[in-house]
Amino acid sequence: MDLYQKLEEVSRQFRIEGEYVGFETIQTGNVNHTYRVKFILPSGQPKSFLVQNVNTYAFRHPIRLMDNIDKVTEHIRAKKPGQLALHFHHTADRKTYVMDGKNFWRMMNFIYAMTFDSIEDLYVIRNAGRAFGEFQNQLADFDITQLFETIPDFHNTRKRYEQLEAAVAADPVGRVAEVQEELRYLESVKELACKLTDLQMAGKLPLRVTHNDTKINNVLFDPQTGEPLVVIDLDTVMPGLVGHDFGDAIRFAANKCEEDCPDVSKAGVDLEVFQAFADGFLEQTADALTPAEIDTLALSCLTLTVELSTRFLADYILGDPYFKTKYDNHNLVRTRCQIALAKDMHKHMPEMEQMVHDCFMAAHHA
Repeated sequence: MDLYQKLEEVSRQFRIEGEYVGFETIQTGNVNHTYRVKFILPSGQPKSFLVQNVNTYAFRHPIRLMDNIDKVTEHIRAKKPGQLALHFHHTADRKTYVMDGKNFWRMMNFIYAMTFDSIEDLYVIRNAGRAFGEFQNQLADFDITQLFETIPDFHNTRKRYEQLEAAVAADPVGRVAEVQEELRYLESVKELACKLTDLQMAGKLPLRVTHNDTKINNVLFDPQTGEPLVVIDLDTVMPGLVGHDFGDAIRFAANKCEEDCPDVSKAGVDLEVFQAFADGFLEQTADALTPAEIDTLALSCLTLTVELSTRFLADYILGDPYFKTKYDNHNLVRTRCQIALAKDMHKHMPEMEQMVHDCFMAAHHA
């Protein structure tokens, strides 16, 4: 059976009726294979859907992953009756997936929208903050005990440090000698970077539903108005801290250069981007977050940047088994760029904390 026929067969299992008129391959995304399938419904209306073949090597527990996604998206849909929301279709026996030998298929509604990879526009940044903030707000009352932990200890910063220390002790390819300066810096900020993990373990920061991939291109925007529509790519939805999502969004969006820039003098936090994202995010979440969460949002940016530094450096020391690299010392370049960003965040922490406070007060009194 060719792909054309297979996509029709899968669509029928998700109870799509009408005339199947073809498909196109969606090129974005590095993990799953995505297709736009097109139908003429019995009413005569043309309608498209997205079908994905999920990469079960990357996601080893796809059924549990889809259970997470189904619970979260249905919770959000229930709060937005009649409004646009991300929706995964169900088979006749209420499954959100079709298993076909080695293939694991899912189907969702197709949303006509645009995404942004470049992030120079502060309007877009603010709207991305609103989108991720709304995602948090809609799930503030969700029972996180219902969710499977897709990647255990994903943002357990102390565990990430332990993994780095184990890599240093092993030193399998003899790279530790050249990274002493990076190791000294990471050790110097260890207790500060681990503060979020410690507070959560002490019960002082609540676990929430977190997205865990808060890049700007995971928000769909209205092509006419630029307004945010929905947050997509929910494969890493699981319990976490609100700072994990906020901090990682800032780490990605507010760095003045790309995350693997070899010229570390270019790295640093763009405070205009920080403020725009914080403004949008807190507009949506001010009433849902605890004082301790508000107080640690700025710190979360440093935490996530340092944490990723430990991961890049551990991978470099081990001979680059995890992250894809384009050249021999790519992970070391990434490490040094993230460390430079973390240092700049540390320097600007009082201003970042003040901006969070100002955005919170503005949203709280709006």
